[in-house]
Amino acid sequence: MAESPGHLHAASPLCVDLDGTLTHTDLLYENLVALLTAKPWLAFSIPLWLLKGRAYLKYHIASHAALDPTLLPYDERVLDYLRQEKEKGRTLILTTASIRSQAQAVADHLGLFDAVLATEAGQNLKGSVKALLLNEKLGRFSYLGNDRSDVAVWNSAETVGIANAPPKLARRIAIDHVVELEIPRRRGLFYAIFMALRPYQWVKNLLVFVPILTSNQLGNMTAWLAALLTFIAFSCTASGIYVLNDLTDLTADRRHPRKRHRPFASGRVPVRLGMALGPALVGLGLALAATTGVFAVLMLYVACSLGYMLRGKELPLVDVFCLAFLYDVRLFAGGLATGFHVSLWLLGFSAFFFLGLAFVKRVAEISATQGDTVNRRGYLPSDIIMLKMIGIGCSFASCVLLALFVQSPEVTERYTSPQILWALVPLILFWELRMWLATDRGYMHDDPIVYAARDWVSWTISMMVTAIMILASRTNFLS
Repeated sequence: MAESPGHLHAASPLCVDLDGTLTHTDLLYENLVALLTAKPWLAFSIPLWLLKGRAYLKYHIASHAALDPTLLPYDERVLDYLRQEKEKGRTLILTTASIRSQAQAVADHLGLFDAVLATEAGQNLKGSVKALLLNEKLGRFSYLGNDRSDVAVWNSAETVGIANAPPKLARRIAIDHVVELEIPRRRGLFYAIFMALRPYQWVKNLLVFVPILTSNQLGNMTAWLAALLTFIAFSCTASGIYVLNDLTDLTADRRHPRKRHRPFASGRVPVRLGMALGPALVGLGLALAATTGVFAVLMLYVACSLGYMLRGKELPLVDVFCLAFLYDVRLFAGGLATGFHVSLWLLGFSAFFFLGLAFVKRVAEISATQGDTVNRRGYLPSDIIMLKMIGIGCSFASCVLLALFVQSPEVTERYTSPQILWALVPLILFWELRMWLATDRGYMHDDPIVYAARDWVSWTISMMVTAIMILASRTNFLS
């Protein structure tokens, strides 16, 4: 951070850009996401609005979005500098291409600015238009910005401030201008993008390999290759859905003590990048699915996931049934890709098993919330006892169906010693009840599958289950 001598800017008002400078986000894209989430059919109106100018477009998009200025990801380094300048008596003006009503809401919340200059009807306050307006109203001014569109404004300013600009642009501006402040862009964009994909959630997609295990076809390399491609297809698609989900959940995530640090909620990854990345990943996943014959199944997964994201998660009970169905779809897709179709007994077991885990997730969320309802969920704290009862009942029902599956004729035909498989029933029941105990004690802070991936007991049980299945297929228990 570098400053020039105080007399260079003591008498000149400091004009501050909003999008990308004061905040780590762009209100236009946040408003666009809000519009597409609440009223997706209006997407067809956007080109018509744009024909009437960017100012017209911004006003109509923002009219369908409710901005909460208290939740925006502000750059604390910029705020600290503005507070220092305010204490010195300097005039601060919020100067932004965002629409006036939202810019004024930000200014009112921060209580730092003496005036607001923003996009008005018919005038998009950006680039040369912003520079011309500041010259007319102020004559002498300093400007704090971050974007290539700010070059025209910097060229008209007495001194310049640079915050969160691309390094190359910052070096270029510093050559020909007096820089009173330089705040570097935050590092780690590529890591933040990777985390936005939620790679730890890919463990759920291992379900596509289950049909190979239950069919006792461990040596079938063709099946393993098909399952691997299906795994990659589901992982790409799921990551794309997670990106879109985080965009639609920006406000809810920013209210959450832990989720507010997510890449999009915190502004570490631009919203506009997520709007391109999400659909691209879904498209890649569908293309891969076409090579393994599970395109239709993955399309069903996408449709259900989008329905859950846009509306299903807000409907009590509907949300958990959607989650359980999404698990079952993975299992079914694995059977279709490998050619070892999942039996009705196994589908029944998995349906109750994953429904129980979905209830685990919701009970954990309700236990952690401090408000009257869980954001975008529709549950009340008083629902927790009922949800526990239903969820635990699902866990027991899954093990009853597992016992029936173990003694089914198809299992008897596939395994040398199917009697050994009975050991799976108490192991699975023990694991499910342990998940419920962890939830009740407040240990469940993640998705139960993700929690299990980090839990040594779950890993131990997984290895025991694998060993039991291998023994049942390779050992003649009666000989």
